[in-house]
Amino acid sequence: MTEAKTIDKTGIDIQKIRADFPILSRKVNGKPLIYFDNGATAQKPLSVINAIDHYYREQNANIHRGVHTMSQEITVAYENARATVQKHLNAKHAAEIVFTSGTTESINLVAHSFGKKFVSAGDEVIVTAMEHHSNILPWQQLCEEKGAILKVVPINDAGELIMEEYKKLLNAKTKIVAVTHISNTLGTVNPVKEIIALAHAQNIPVLVDGAQSVPHMAVDVQELDADFYCFSGHKLFGPTGVGILYGKEKWLNELPPYKVGGGTIKTVSFEKTEYADVPLRFEAGTPHIEGGIGLAAAIDYVNAIGLDHIAAYEQELLTHATEQLQKIAGVKIIGTAKNKASVISFVVEGIHAFDLGTILDQLGIAVRTGHHCTQPLMAHYCVQGTVRAAFAFYNTKEEIDEFIKGLERAINMLK
Repeated sequence: MTEAKTIDKTGIDIQKIRADFPILSRKVNGKPLIYFDNGATAQKPLSVINAIDHYYREQNANIHRGVHTMSQEITVAYENARATVQKHLNAKHAAEIVFTSGTTESINLVAHSFGKKFVSAGDEVIVTAMEHHSNILPWQQLCEEKGAILKVVPINDAGELIMEEYKKLLNAKTKIVAVTHISNTLGTVNPVKEIIALAHAQNIPVLVDGAQSVPHMAVDVQELDADFYCFSGHKLFGPTGVGILYGKEKWLNELPPYKVGGGTIKTVSFEKTEYADVPLRFEAGTPHIEGGIGLAAAIDYVNAIGLDHIAAYEQELLTHATEQLQKIAGVKIIGTAKNKASVISFVVEGIHAFDLGTILDQLGIAVRTGHHCTQPLMAHYCVQGTVRAAFAFYNTKEEIDEFIKGLERAINMLK
């Protein structure tokens, strides 16, 4: 399979970019790897791998509490990584950036701490029908514990939020809205700025799950006016086990600690503990230091390419894949929103998604099959699961063509 040429229209030099990702040169089942499972996790460029390697070879020490040289060096590097994230999201202050283990922990942190202080029996929490389980379960658990009510914004058949229904749900009992920026299953890009503005008109804060948006588009939390915004490093071409919670300083200062321990305190006595200022009060224990360093390297990498270039190129991939899939008899795309990211979920009439995924794997093509941690969404479409192909800027149209050939072969085998 030949590599694509440089695409001048989008500014993406695909040959150069693919050379930055060592794993893309490997073979799977004797075939060149075609990796379309980017919605689950993205591959890592050499700059990220090298940053982590350098940390362990040259800088390995704990942060914030050491007086020796290496501890001081890595503390500066770690806080510089926080500043890199701040700039990337255009947060007002570095203190608004909390390092977590990922999107899931970020949401749990807000649900626990915000819910502990601000949610009571009879209050309401709003989520949407397309949320990942990680943006359902923490709120569901909170509502069960507090005697609050979980409200759900419905979607239409295209996989778009029904905004008139959302407006009807907002009321004086609503304490917080939690919404995904981009659906991990449908690829729908939600109108989060409008969602936030409508909530703020009634003094209701909004948490945005940005796990799928940050890898694909520029995010400006001040322009959105988000109260909380969270994402995972591993989907942004960085390490696993590290993520970010952005919170407006006024909200973070209001929230009690989520986990407590070393690093979260100013003073401790058996009579009383005084907790540290934000963000450290939310960062108990030794953090994922190399994760923060690697995440900063990943952010630098995508910014060097340009998120506008990335978004434009990935839209070309999405358009090409959609056109090719629509030519195959029996294929039904799940999620046809007007505003979509580079994610396609589909089913094939009479064939289980798992079987298709298994055969594609034998051809070296990695896709995701199943419910994608969105079981309520699967129930809405009356399907058990889908095949999901999620594209990144290191993928090519030639890979999509191989995927289409492989899918046609799988369908013929399984008829």
